[in-house]
Amino acid sequence: MFEKAALSQHQLDDSQLQDEVKNLLNQLGKQDMDWSSWTFQKVVMRLGSHSLIEHDHQNHTYSIHPLVHHWSGTTMKGSRHHMQKLILTIIAISFPLTRIDEDIKYRRKMLKHTMNSMASLKPEDINPLVGMHISWIYDDAGRLKEMEALEVMVLEKRKRVLGDDHPDTLKSMGYLACTYLSQGRWSDAEALLLVVLEKRKLMLGDDHPGTLQSMGNLANAYLSQGRWKEAEALHVVAMEKSKRLLGEDHPETLIAMGGLAYSYTYRNQGRLDDSEALHLVALEKSKRLLGDDHPDTLRYTSNLASTYREQGRLKDAEALEVLVLEKRKQLLGDEHPLTLRAMSNLALTYWKQGRWNDAEVLQVATMEKTKRVIGDGHPRTLENMANLANTYRDQGRLKDAEALGMEVIAKMKRVLGEDHPDTLKSMSSLAATYRGLGRLDDAEGLEAGVAENRNRREGS
Repeated sequence: MFEKAALSQHQLDDSQLQDEVKNLLNQLGKQDMDWSSWTFQKVVMRLGSHSLIEHDHQNHTYSIHPLVHHWSGTTMKGSRHHMQKLILTIIAISFPLTRIDEDIKYRRKMLKHTMNSMASLKPEDINPLVGMHISWIYDDAGRLKEMEALEVMVLEKRKRVLGDDHPDTLKSMGYLACTYLSQGRWSDAEALLLVVLEKRKLMLGDDHPGTLQSMGNLANAYLSQGRWKEAEALHVVAMEKSKRLLGEDHPETLIAMGGLAYSYTYRNQGRLDDSEALHLVALEKSKRLLGDDHPDTLRYTSNLASTYREQGRLKDAEALEVLVLEKRKQLLGDEHPLTLRAMSNLALTYWKQGRWNDAEVLQVATMEKTKRVIGDGHPRTLENMANLANTYRDQGRLKDAEALGMEVIAKMKRVLGEDHPDTLKSMSSLAATYRGLGRLDDAEGLEAGVAENRNRREGS
């Protein structure tokens, strides 16, 4: 970490902090001249024998007992708070903001060190560049609340110091918008992305890579809201321009290609063959350029599986979803939001296969974890609850299906709106449950409401 930070080209906008970090790194560099691996191992073994230090063999990192942290704080010269700030800065400048597999794995190793350094600091104490870099560590770990807090702080500071139109301010705004997307706050994300896109068009031009990236992010916000045609139109422009300006194998081109393929699949586009073709191209190129385990590769694999599911190729979908789930568990852990998303997708395929008990087991586990990890009202949590209600109905557990279906619809109306496609689909599912219970009037009333909202949506 210290070597990477010493070689870093990152420049902080705080000259005093920059000098202090440089001096600390220089001191550590001088001490490295007397470094002895044998002595280090002896010390580690002695501490380990008293359970004061643990070695993570998979990630090649060490965790120090809180007592050792406390001892170092009482014996350390100078302010512990200030030293934590310097260490956090060193962590931040030791890696670039890239999605290269090596950098992603490195950032995952830094999570515990980051959390220890952040323990005595407040977001407002942190340098904007440091905050932006640390937010990427939280992103890779799926810790969206901590990530959001840092990004809000960075954006406010950059607006105040640099102004609303500075490229770094717009970059921070774009990152925060993407975090809102991950949190299911689609309207908030859309509002920020519209500002970023318009300003980047004005300042950089329509064909700048930053403009195209903003265009793709805005398309994803539209897609999440069920605004298929608007999403597709933006994805088409972003993909064609990325191909021409960056090349067909550039990661941003593949992202645009994957976004367009996904918009073809979900939900009412019906262009599944086009989606499959684009996903296959993006997946094969991503495997070759980024590797089998890269987050982009796994995302394209997951989205291709969703296309297969919609095509009725359930065995093909299941095979890919099992692969994605196992890799995400291995790389991210059992409770990362992306792991939970993979569990939800596999459960949906089990449901479509008529394997309702298998689907229920996964859906119940996923629902409990998503409630805890990303919240009761997150759209992904609601989607999983809706899928579980369908499973209950097909198992003949109509009362359970009714109760859960009513809860889902009430929350979806509040979170997504009455005419969102997911809300309408859940209303249709509850109508089917009412028919199973023999409550035909209730079923017809719901179906009439679905038709009215859908007509209003399509007419708007």
